[in-house]
Amino acid sequence: MTRLFSTIRTLTLALTVASSLPALAGNNDDLIAARDAYRSNNLSKLAAIAGSMPANYALRDYPSYWLTLKALDKDNDSQVIGFLNSVREGWMPEKIRNEWLKKLGKREDWGSFTAEWKKLPVEARDEESICYGQLLDVRQGRKPDDLNRFLEMRATPDGCNQLITAAAAQGLLTQDWLWRRERLLLAGNFVSQARQLADATNLPLDNAALNNPAAANAGSPGGQEAIVYGIVSKAKNDISGAASRLSTVEESLSKERSGFAWGQLALLSARKQSMSQALQWYTKSDPQQLTGEQWEWWARAALRGEQWALLEQVTRNMPAAVASKPAWQYWRARSLKQLGRGNEAPALFARASVGHHYYALLSLEELGNALSTPASKTGPTAADISAMRGNPAIQRALMLLDISNSEGRGELRSDAQREWRWAMRGRNDMELLAAAEIGRREAFYDMAIYSAERTKEDHDYSLRYLTPYRDVTQRYARQLNVDDAWVYGLIRQESRFITAARSGVGASGLMQLMPATAKWVAKKMGLGSYSVTDIETNVQLGTWYLRYVRDSLSGNEVMATAAYNAGPGRARAWQDSRPLDGTIYAETIPFSETRDYVQKVMANAAYYASTFGHDNISLKTRMGTIPAR
Repeated sequence: MTRLFSTIRTLTLALTVASSLPALAGNNDDLIAARDAYRSNNLSKLAAIAGSMPANYALRDYPSYWLTLKALDKDNDSQVIGFLNSVREGWMPEKIRNEWLKKLGKREDWGSFTAEWKKLPVEARDEESICYGQLLDVRQGRKPDDLNRFLEMRATPDGCNQLITAAAAQGLLTQDWLWRRERLLLAGNFVSQARQLADATNLPLDNAALNNPAAANAGSPGGQEAIVYGIVSKAKNDISGAASRLSTVEESLSKERSGFAWGQLALLSARKQSMSQALQWYTKSDPQQLTGEQWEWWARAALRGEQWALLEQVTRNMPAAVASKPAWQYWRARSLKQLGRGNEAPALFARASVGHHYYALLSLEELGNALSTPASKTGPTAADISAMRGNPAIQRALMLLDISNSEGRGELRSDAQREWRWAMRGRNDMELLAAAEIGRREAFYDMAIYSAERTKEDHDYSLRYLTPYRDVTQRYARQLNVDDAWVYGLIRQESRFITAARSGVGASGLMQLMPATAKWVAKKMGLGSYSVTDIETNVQLGTWYLRYVRDSLSGNEVMATAAYNAGPGRARAWQDSRPLDGTIYAETIPFSETRDYVQKVMANAAYYASTFGHDNISLKTRMGTIPAR
């Protein structure tokens, strides 16, 4: 029955857009066979299918695309060139060209690279291809922009490592810069890449000492780096012991190295919510070597203790790229108000209020504006929707969605998303809203939201904040006395209303329930048998669990939201010994994923409450107060 429905829907779609494409119907079985051949590395079968695809089949280029991906692995440039000559537009040729450019850069085929680089749109370039583009600049005597982006605690791909080496050889990077990069790699435990960088740039890193930092000789730069590496490594399990060791050897280290080490200990301490200790160690750090993440945790450490003067100072002294984030514009403005300098705050709140995110809502409230979600004054016409539906990339996206749904092929749904996102580039508001409406009608809810939330002037909040499965969700929310706006806020963040959503750790369905949680809840509810992927059952189990964690956490929705993502034990551990403003609790959650999750769910809930016509509760009021531990 499911396959029959999908076939009827595909045929209907083909008839609707017959004027814009010769045909959409084709051999979907061959497409699936080609995907399986790609996965099993059966290149002869894949090539045979690619060569037999009908010219009027909308998805005809996919087998050739998969074959070309395999050709890239074998440096088969002729296949790549043939594909790029035959498929001129869309996400597939951009992906192929991006990957080919990295191959060309690695092979130092700069003639071919130069010809292809200008054909790849800026928005299609990934980090490594950008690095190869900048490496070409260095080789041609041009200084690349923003090399300081590598002064973060992360490894980088090969093209970026080559760029750093070449820039150093041209005198574009100082030895102090290279040592900072070394320290950050070692602090992140990217030891192999740190050694490679030292070898490539002739830094005197003591490789033997890295294997035994406790015996390192502080009389050499390489030995000092090994000592710092040992201290930071120790701090991950024994931060007090690491601090004691650093205090002992501090006099034998250069100011830059000891300042770096104290900054790392401060970051680790702040993440553990030992804020007083973190603040003490931040004063010993070298501000010039702090990463953006370290600056943010310095601010959070001050915020957690409500040290408003210090928070204002830290947010004022942050690097511009960090200080300009809405989060720190908002918190600096809050600190100014607390310090009696409220006349300086409105400009910061105004800058942070642009958009529809968590900090924008909080900033609007501080400016005295209540949240409202008016209907769009204008909307896409039938002609707008018809034109967008006739777009070839949208056609391909909907066909892939149908095949994915009928055949249970999630990888094709991912391709459908890529087609859709590519089709949204450069669109005006009416085109975006037309696409969003198509996504809503076709139950491609995540892409409907993707399109709707990109409008600049004309907004349709009913598309930004979709409410599918309203009868089911509202029924269980009312039965369990749970705010349905909160439930919808959570579902929007968890799954974007993808009923077949499955996370990398095994969470399933609209409310992304883990198998063990679903089993435990079902037992508590007395459900003898259940399917966690069934829409109604998933909402029933998820809403019950949300109510359960809320009740077990003092009835607090913010803590319950954190618990839904990270577990009730962690949500309790993040409480303070005194009552805490909910916005401060959320801001100082140590896990980036959970912090972002809580903020987005609560902002979603505020929007849904407005669209549902609930009492106009401000987001700050919704965040409330977190009770003392």
